[in-house]
Amino acid sequence: MSETIRPAGESSSDPDGGHLERSRRVWNWWSDHYELSESDYEPMRETAVRYLDLEPGDAVLDIGCGPGVNFELLREAVGPEGRIVAIDYSPKMVDRARKRVAERGWENVEVRRADATRADLEPSAYDAAIATLSLSVMPSPEEAVERVRDALVPGGRFAVFDIRQVPSGPLRIVNPLLARALHLVANWNVDSNVTTAVERTFGDCDVVETYFAGVNYTAVATRRSAE
Repeated sequence: MSETIRPAGESSSDPDGGHLERSRRVWNWWSDHYELSESDYEPMRETAVRYLDLEPGDAVLDIGCGPGVNFELLREAVGPEGRIVAIDYSPKMVDRARKRVAERGWENVEVRRADATRADLEPSAYDAAIATLSLSVMPSPEEAVERVRDALVPGGRFAVFDIRQVPSGPLRIVNPLLARALHLVANWNVDSNVTTAVERTFGDCDVVETYFAGVNYTAVATRRSAE
């Protein structure tokens, strides 16, 4: 596990509300510029969706959906008879996601504005869930992951594509700079450890793909049984 490097001036006891408000501002701004990274990460998002093993008719959660970059991939997998429920906290991201849905006439995609750590999700109602570049910027990935687990059916899969500090090797020397940059551009949560949160909640978390010296990764977990 890599050491947590805190950006200068960042308090270790930052209230969730403060972090959430900063995320709203940051991601409202990114809503006008998200296309800069959308195409770059498309192959990674496609891989994450494949790990869900979706079938036609499945119901899927998209956690921190942004402007809806996963919707087309998910719809191709679940078909028009499937269901996609997406949530995001940024009002502008939600507006862009809803616009994408309306322009394409996707009647089986619902976009909700909600804090993923407190979202009111139907229990045991979803066959799979995905979170791409979202959990690590939330005030409490642990709470968000717990909500996801409870929303999944037993055997439901959760795929996470996210970003972290360099986990091992000599390139860890860049972690202080990386942490500062991620915090600045994305309000990255320096206290978060997404894979640990997933493992503690689900009982397993397999990192199945890594990219860019392990900074980007895809992890998969399965809900074992109904609690």
